[in-house]
This record gives sequence, structure tokens and C-alpha cells, in this order.
Amino acid sequence: MQGAWTTATIREAERLVLAATAPGALMRRAAHGVALHAARLLEQRTGGVSGRRVALLVGTGDNGGDALWAGAFLRKRSVGVTAVLLDPDRVHAEGLAALKRAGGRVGTVADLDFADLVIDGIVGLSARGPLRPAAAAAVSRIKAPVVAVDLPSGVDPDTGAVSGPAVTADVTVTFGGHKPVHYLAAARCGVVHLVDLGLDLPEPRFSVLSEREVGSAWPLPGAGDDKYTQGVVGVAAGSSTYPGAAVLSVGAAVLATSGLTRYVGSAADEVRRRWPEVIATGSIGDTGRVQAWVVGPGMGTGKAARDLLGDVLGAGVPVCVDADGITLLAAHPDLWDARDPDVPVLLTPHDREFARIAQPRGIELGADRVGAAVALAAELDVTVLLKGHATVIADAGGTVLVNPARSHWLATAGSGDVLSGMVGALLAAGLDPLLAAGCAAFVHVRAGELAARGAPAPASAIVSALPEAIRSVVS
Repeated sequence: MQGAWTTATIREAERLVLAATAPGALMRRAAHGVALHAARLLEQRTGGVSGRRVALLVGTGDNGGDALWAGAFLRKRSVGVTAVLLDPDRVHAEGLAALKRAGGRVGTVADLDFADLVIDGIVGLSARGPLRPAAAAAVSRIKAPVVAVDLPSGVDPDTGAVSGPAVTADVTVTFGGHKPVHYLAAARCGVVHLVDLGLDLPEPRFSVLSEREVGSAWPLPGAGDDKYTQGVVGVAAGSSTYPGAAVLSVGAAVLATSGLTRYVGSAADEVRRRWPEVIATGSIGDTGRVQAWVVGPGMGTGKAARDLLGDVLGAGVPVCVDADGITLLAAHPDLWDARDPDVPVLLTPHDREFARIAQPRGIELGADRVGAAVALAAELDVTVLLKGHATVIADAGGTVLVNPARSHWLATAGSGDVLSGMVGALLAAGLDPLLAAGCAAFVHVRAGELAARGAPAPASAIVSALPEAIRSVVS
């Protein structure tokens, strides 16, 4: 797994290394990494390095110093380098002197118009909030690819929040360890490269599963398996108003594993028509053996749905509660009484559903999505999968996984129903709720990318892409 550490943790680890390192050595190492990746991006975008033009957007402090030293290194490869100083009176003096010695020059924002590449050294880890007007005006002129130093300026390093003008980078070069911004705002960061500074880091704020880890955990049938040993998942979803929610969540469960899927709900005819391998029954009491349940997508919030949710929570097996199920739990807290406290429950809310169930408990979903998910998971003794561009998954013990997405293809109706069906199938196969949610979120993103292939795709296409997405991680 990759980890992400808060800025406070990184700064403390850096302090210890700086105390044992020659002055300026750490900055030059970081800047050399910036220059290396800037040169590679120039090669990719322009076909060469020598003779190209790079503009440095230089703020105050060490971040600006990194950019200036990177410019000095690029000069050694015959790159024309111009520094645009946003606050000349507070510029990093040694970095500016190094750039000038190497033949770089100080210019104006007009130089941004002619740059083949821009290095963003405006603000660093200590900055919060959007870009100030002068910096925002300079950034608005950029037409070239951008390499960000440590993080895109204007994006919060610990939450990934953007509250105003900010940089969107093609490449981000960070130092010592990944910060939350690199995953929580992955689309802003572009491709992230890490320069090792030899930091001794504690446990990360959160972790990110790799493709290899997802593939290793994904349940595949063995020689001794049958439909029951691979996991039987029950899906209680859909209604006459929203039969598609049942079709999508059931379909995702069917394709996620090779076990058995059972269905309970009023959309049985539609489910059987699309997925004839599913066993549909009229009530939970008639379903037979089930090893995990998915409950909530499109089932409504009336008395029948409320009773069904109570039956599922009392079934004594892991439960994934989504959509209307979360709304019911928020409106009727007494439903929790049906739950066996030793049986795992996983909630999969989007922002509005999260607010419904969290706000009455004094938990607000602000900029710190990780903190909010951790708080709700602990309060309810559940695992929470908070949907969003970066999916945040937290268990009751405070362990967190984040699954970033670099595209917006999953922002489509029914996409969440697909995810819940996948989670339920993995729970039925025996995966721990945190891992089940993390693996499902990873493959869900992959399926969205495969379904879209550069054009918008509906949730039904995401379901159809699941086998290819799974093959891509297990092969």
C-alpha cells in the first residue's frame, strides 16, 4: 500500500533530517527531482529539452526556492528559464542567486504566454485557501503544461479542498512522502512523482490500495469451490418506481464473483429478465442461505422498505446499506436495534446521505472528508464508504483507505447501485468490510474508465465492463 501523511507529520520528519543534513542539501535534492521531471515532460510534449522555454511562478519561502533551484538545474540542459516573482521582496535569496548564476533571468507575467512549460512554486505546505489575486491572474494566463512543486498551489494539502482559484497540474513532484492532497485531489495533481528524502515516517493518515493488492484480494473460484462456497449475496433493492436500481445492483453482484446471487423485492420480474441466473423470492424468510446482504438502492422509504431493512439488519450476516437504506436509518434510528453488534455493517453514502445520518450526531461533512468519515464510523461502529471523486473508506477503529479517481465518468445515475452490488458480493465472499469496500471502489473506477473510453457511459455500461475490469487487476 501507498500511504499519505499530514503536513504536520511530514514537517516533523523533515525537521529531524534537516538537523543532520548540510544546509541547503535537502532543497537541492528536491529541486533536482523537479528539474528531472520537468525535463521529461518537456521531452514528451515538445520532443526535446534544449532550447525550450520554462517559466517559474515563484512565491515566497522554500517552495519558491525549490522552483528557483529547479530552474538553475534546467539551465544546465540549455533550457531558457525565466522567473516570475510574485513577491520580489520575500523571494528565496539563495535560489534566486543560483538561477542568475546559471544564466536564468527574472521576467514578468507576460513571459508565461511564451513558455513551453510552467513550474508552479507559488505556495507550499503551510499555505491554506485559494490563490491571492495576483497569483490567480498569473495562473489564468498559463497555456503550457504545469509541473507543481509539492502540490498544486491553492489546493489544501491536508484535505484536497479547493475554495477558489487554484493550479491544475499535469505533473506534481513531491518530497519525502505523499500528502493527502495527492489522492484527495488527484485530478488537480496530475501524475505524482515522489522524491525520497530519507524521512522516518510513522503510520500514514490513510492508505491507498495498489492494483496488485486488489488483484490478490479479489475472490476467484478454486478447484474445490461451488456456488455456495464462493459466497451467496442477497440483494434487497428496487421498487416499481426504481426497478433499474435492482437490475444494476444485482448485475454488479452477479459479475463481481462467481457465487450465487439472491434477490428480494418488487422488481423481481425485471431482475429475472435481465439476470436469469438470479434466484428471486418474495421475502427474506424465503431466500435461503445468504452470507451477506445489500439493502437500499431504489427500494423507497415507506413502511414495507423499513420493515425489509429491519429484517436484513437482523439476519446476522454482514450488510451493505446504501441509498434509501441510509435515509431510513437516519429517519428511524430505532432500526439499529435490530442489528447484532458483532455483525459488520457497511454504509455507502454520498454527501447528502452522509449529512442525513451524520448531522443529527453532530458530525459535519466539511472540507475534511477523511475526518468526517472516521468520526461517523466510530460513532455508529460501522465501516463508512463516503462516495466522491476520491472515495474515503473508514472503519470504526480509524483505519482509512482512499481510492482516487482521475476522471469523472462515474458521475452518472445508477453508478452507486453498481458499487453497492460489488461490495455485497465481496462481503459474501468473506472479505473484511474495509478491504471489500476498497477493492470494490478500485474496480468500480476501472470499470467506469473502460465503459467510457473517452465518452460518457451509463451505469448499465459500467456493469457490462466489470468482467474486463476484474480481469485487468487479477491477471
